[in-house]
Amino acid sequence: MSARRILLLGAPGAGKGTQAERLCKTLGVPHVSTGDMLRAAVAAETAVGKRAKAVMEAGQLVSDEIVIALCEERLSEPDARGGFILDGFPRNLVQAEALDELLAALGAPLERCLAVHVESEELVQRLLKRAELEDRVDDNEETIRERMRVYEAETEPLLSYYRSRDLLREIAGAGSIEEIARRIEEALGRP
Repeated sequence: MSARRILLLGAPGAGKGTQAERLCKTLGVPHVSTGDMLRAAVAAETAVGKRAKAVMEAGQLVSDEIVIALCEERLSEPDARGGFILDGFPRNLVQAEALDELLAALGAPLERCLAVHVESEELVQRLLKRAELEDRVDDNEETIRERMRVYEAETEPLLSYYRSRDLLREIAGAGSIEEIARRIEEALGRP
């Protein structure tokens, strides 16, 4: 596999986290997850973490500005110099453009965007099963469908953005974890 600076896109339940963990082990690069970064920044009481905590405690969505600052902090750390797997960022075009600027400043441009596609009804079933297994009472079918709608509205335009830069590789997300991992490895290996 040649690419080491990778963005994973996909709707909730598409298996991004599972595949990111596998890739991180294979490539020896960190999994950079927005959710994990927010929790870590809040726990470490960094300047960005304090701002994020105030917003989250007010029940609001963390702004693009905060998420971008958080990603800038994380991607500037030494372990990310050799590559990274981005998961959950960027979520919209404003964040994508900010990511491009950040990575250009670091001299480490994105090498590949992998979009994992799964049919919406399969996603609903996966998320309902996960909610049941993890006892997530707030993840009901209505909530899941709303998350998918938000993903389509905000994140799907990123497909065109990365396609126009010849970074996008689309991956069929149906099948076993191993089958999907093989598709990803193939997509990373070709120029």
